[in-house]
Amino acid sequence: MAIESIVPDDMLAVGIPTPGGPEALVPERRPVPAPGDGEVLIRVAAAGVNRPDVLQRMGKYPPPPGASDIPGLEVSGTIMAAGSDVRDRIGQRVCALLPGGGYAEYAVAPVGQCLPVPDGYDLIEAAALPETLFTVWTNLFERAYVAAGDTVLVHGGTSGIGTMAITLCRLFDITIIVTCGSDGKCDQARQWGAHHAINYRTQDFVAEVRRITSGQGVQAVLDMVGGDYVPRNIECMAEDGRHVSIAVLGGPRAAVFIPTIMSRRLTLTGSTLRGRPASFKTLVAEELMRVVWPLVEEGRLRPAMDQRFPLADAAQAHARMDAGEHFGKIVLTV
Repeated sequence: MAIESIVPDDMLAVGIPTPGGPEALVPERRPVPAPGDGEVLIRVAAAGVNRPDVLQRMGKYPPPPGASDIPGLEVSGTIMAAGSDVRDRIGQRVCALLPGGGYAEYAVAPVGQCLPVPDGYDLIEAAALPETLFTVWTNLFERAYVAAGDTVLVHGGTSGIGTMAITLCRLFDITIIVTCGSDGKCDQARQWGAHHAINYRTQDFVAEVRRITSGQGVQAVLDMVGGDYVPRNIECMAEDGRHVSIAVLGGPRAAVFIPTIMSRRLTLTGSTLRGRPASFKTLVAEELMRVVWPLVEEGRLRPAMDQRFPLADAAQAHARMDAGEHFGKIVLTV
């Protein structure tokens, strides 16, 4: 029996009939999508929950043209069907980066955005890798080109992005300073591997970074806040430092003193990932396979895991993320 023959016609998925709070996520029946050329159909074992999913749920981050309106940017599972040009991938265990569609029993992914899950590696954990791994690698290691011996500042140290940044910095001999919203979260970040953790509610992170670096500053900042954090981040930067913006949770506008940027030769850049073409994401996946995936295969790179929720309870998963009490990745299991 061909493995495609056991794929059903419809599936459980999570839709967003009307944008809003966590209750806007509604389980529903959807047709199982069909893979085209260069695509695979994955029977989903788990799907990661990410901040962009929350923004989509609220109506603030629509999917790019051609992407599924089902939320979910990363999954793990088994390839059950494939386009005619990639049928050799059927039966493989993979995790994949998606432009959407992950909150479902089946999801389609470009084959170039799939990474093999090693034997013995938990599929639930694998679902928590792609979004944060692609994001941290492309922004901190490529755009900010950090290297061994550098010191970096990352905000949101206990988030999925923050914990992945801690893991990668530890593995590549980079000193990482993170900010967190409580002493308890600072303790969690240090236990996970952060060299330094600053409680931004009770401490001036600019003064703390200067103290930690003996006044030299950091080589790179990975910022998810934006707004008035940007000029403060600039104060934390060493000469020739790089500032990378990946979200604007604190506001989309910032006022900066341009002569400081000029005199200290600073670089301010940023990126988004979801709307980038599959060709770009494929190149990133190929680099991850060469440089990072051996660490996954050795079991040295694992995501920080928070709670697991059944797919039908996606609203509860989002409520936990909205509360801001999670550490690492929340996942939906199928």
